[in-house]
Amino acid sequence: MVLKINHKSSEPLHVQVEKLLRGLINNPEYNGNGKFLPKEVDLAKRLGISRNTVRHATNKLVYEGLLVRKKGIGTKVADNPVSTKLDSWHSFTQEMNQKGIPFINYDIKVEWVDVESFVADFFSVPLGKKILMMERLRGIGKGPIVYFVSYFHPRVGLTGQEDFSKPLYKMLEEEHSTVVSISKEEISAKIADDFLAKKLSIKKGAPVLKRKRFVFDPGGRPVEYNVGYYNAEAFTYSIEIQSKD
Repeated sequence: MVLKINHKSSEPLHVQVEKLLRGLINNPEYNGNGKFLPKEVDLAKRLGISRNTVRHATNKLVYEGLLVRKKGIGTKVADNPVSTKLDSWHSFTQEMNQKGIPFINYDIKVEWVDVESFVADFFSVPLGKKILMMERLRGIGKGPIVYFVSYFHPRVGLTGQEDFSKPLYKMLEEEHSTVVSISKEEISAKIADDFLAKKLSIKKGAPVLKRKRFVFDPGGRPVEYNVGYYNAEAFTYSIEIQSKD
């Protein structure tokens, strides 16, 4: 497969690299035999672009579950990759409002923190950079049902002084001209440790639904890294998938 991009094209470089990588994913040379893809630094040099551009494209495919990155070794095609796209998604506030369910913000905390490695990889920013983190404890009259932790890309321009009780994505669009259009999600189960048990007012060891949400703008640039911890006894997560056949 020829590895090249068009530097004169109006199509963003990271989008071209993403398409190139998708081609490699479907190539028998890399798909199904465990062979590692070209290293990011080598691919960047070969294409005449920055390593960050290559990493941006690679990160998106990693979070789609199509690629697996082995720290210190390389990146390869995931075994039996599966990607599910939801046709509609909203902020928690919008979801509850649409269902007519009154909810309560039990606590909202916003602060600047040093970016951790897993968020730095997703945002393609250096370790140690300050980013805005928001913690929200939300629920209904009977008590909290979900604890959210969100990290925002510095590019968005949040100051921390915004009214975060508003619907989040509506606020980002109206106040920061940031439109979100793509959400990649990972859902798993875990048991509550002391911290989550206290937050959600449940017993230690109780079941918790963990949802990671990776949010992108229309250009495929990361906007938010969000993790939600739901009281499994008070929340049901349903997905409707329509057959394309």
